[in-house]
Amino acid sequence: MSKRYVQPLRIAIQWAFLAFMLYLGLRFFLFVRHFRSGGATPFVPRADGIEGFLPIAGLLDVRDWLLSGTINPVHPASVVLLVTAVAVSLFLKRSFCSWVCPVGALSELLWKRGFVLFRRNVRPPRWLDVALRGIKYGLLLFFLYSILWRMPPEAVSGFIHSDYNKIADVRLLDFFLHLSGVPLIVILVLLVLSLPVRNPFCRYLCPYGALLGLVSMLSPVKVTRERAICVSCGVCTQVCPAYIPVMTKKRVSSEECIGCWRCVSHCRAEGALEMKLAGRKIAVNALVFAALVVLFFVGASLVGRATGHWKSRIPYAEYMRLLGP
Repeated sequence: MSKRYVQPLRIAIQWAFLAFMLYLGLRFFLFVRHFRSGGATPFVPRADGIEGFLPIAGLLDVRDWLLSGTINPVHPASVVLLVTAVAVSLFLKRSFCSWVCPVGALSELLWKRGFVLFRRNVRPPRWLDVALRGIKYGLLLFFLYSILWRMPPEAVSGFIHSDYNKIADVRLLDFFLHLSGVPLIVILVLLVLSLPVRNPFCRYLCPYGALLGLVSMLSPVKVTRERAICVSCGVCTQVCPAYIPVMTKKRVSSEECIGCWRCVSHCRAEGALEMKLAGRKIAVNALVFAALVVLFFVGASLVGRATGHWKSRIPYAEYMRLLGP
């Protein structure tokens, strides 16, 4: 596959996932509306894939799974999707962030628009950039410590089966439907900052991305530069959304690499930059890479459904009790 088609393919997949998630969001809204209307509006089956937006619930459920040996029936899809995102990062770098994540899609759209408007993107000074990146790792450490270490097993199980957790997805829906005050201001500031700065939320605040980035350092697939072919034009470094100095690397191992292929697809010297497996000899075809990213998530959904670990088993009457008028 020609390198010039990688970015259109990635963006098409990225926006297809975004459109699908909007569809799931609409289905979930109609599901909730049915119960809040006391059954007056048509019943729409719950879109279980919405649990991909519950990474904290997923982490709690993974802890409970490791302790009990079974995946709990409250939010099983959150476990499947969290484990899948981690697995993708382990094998295909942090490609979840640049091929699947809706926040990544919107953020990329904004900083590209900012480049058109301002003729450049701004990178904070190195000392500030490093300090700000520490925020997402601090948040990740807090969640891992609180959930995996500090919470006793009975507290984990108790929270998972609590009324609060049963409708955690509904609470998230309500959060976005009724944005106001400080949360609204923070989101607006992040949107505005996304014009001059590349992916500020992903780079500085997202603990999910921090986790996937650390896992991705173990990935056998990495951007690899052949110095004998490289013409040192610097384009790869300029187009990298993660500000990685690709031109100076033999092999990009940074946890900030999101596996977007921008450096590879924009390289002016044929063969100078490739996605290669460990050993630096076998190049990964872009079409194969794209297919694997999609198949990981589609396959995870199918496996979850086939094994009974996808649909929540919260009964209709329980939702009516929790959400009814």
